[in-house]
Amino acid sequence: MEPHSASDSAPGNYRQAELDKFAALANRWWDPDGPQRPLHVLNPVRLEYVRRRVPLAGRAVLDVGCGGGLLSEALARAGAQVTAIDLAPELVKVARLHQLESGLQVDYQVKAVEELAAERPGGFDAVTCMEMLEHVPDPAAVIAACARLLRPGGRLFVSTLNRTPVAFALAIVGAEYVAGLLPRGTHRYSDFIRPSELAAWLREAGLQLEDVSGLFYDPLRQRAWLSRRTEVNYLACAVKPEA
Repeated sequence: MEPHSASDSAPGNYRQAELDKFAALANRWWDPDGPQRPLHVLNPVRLEYVRRRVPLAGRAVLDVGCGGGLLSEALARAGAQVTAIDLAPELVKVARLHQLESGLQVDYQVKAVEELAAERPGGFDAVTCMEMLEHVPDPAAVIAACARLLRPGGRLFVSTLNRTPVAFALAIVGAEYVAGLLPRGTHRYSDFIRPSELAAWLREAGLQLEDVSGLFYDPLRQRAWLSRRTEVNYLACAVKPEA
C-alpha cells in the first residue's frame, strides 16, 4: 500500500473510522491511568519543547487535533491565548467539560484546520499539531493549512511517528498487541511519516525546518524525554519566514 492513501477516506481530509476510534476514548481521555496514559506522560515534554522556542505568555496559539484538550490546557496554563480544534464532537465536548473544572480559557471548536485557515489566515503566533498527521489521508494539506494560519515569524510544532521497522515493532506490535499500552488499531504503519517527507511538505508550504528531535517514551517507568534518536517518535519545529 502506498503511504497516506486517501482511498478509504470520506470527503474532506479525515477518515470517519479514525474519528470514531478516538471518540470512543473520550470519556477516559483525562484519566492518567486510562487508554491515553502515554499522552499524559508525553505532554510535559511536548509543552517544554514549545516553550523553549516561543514565549507563550499572551501569544495566540492554535492546537490542531486537540482531542480532549491535554496540550490545549497546558498551553493556556502557560499563559497562551489558545484556540483548539478537532473534528470529533465527542472529544471537544470532553475538553469543554474539563475546562469547567480547570477554569482555564480555551476556545474549543469542532472545525477542520483547512476551514479555519480560510477564516483566520496569519492569525496565530504558533500552531501545534501533535499525534495527528499520521491519522489523516493528506497530511501535506494539514501542513499547508497550518502554514497559512501562522503570522510571519510564527512557528509550527509537529509530533508524529517515523516509518521505520523499529517504529512498527515498538509503536504497533509492542504498544498495541504485546503490552496493551494503546488500543489495537490505533496506528497504521503505512501512515507513519519519515522526517524527510515532513521536511518536503514544510518546504512546499513555505516553512523553514528549524529542528527535529526524537521523543522517547519508557512505558515501564512512565517517563518521556527528548532524544537524538528519531526512529520512533519525533518532534519538529518549523518557522514561517518574516515577510
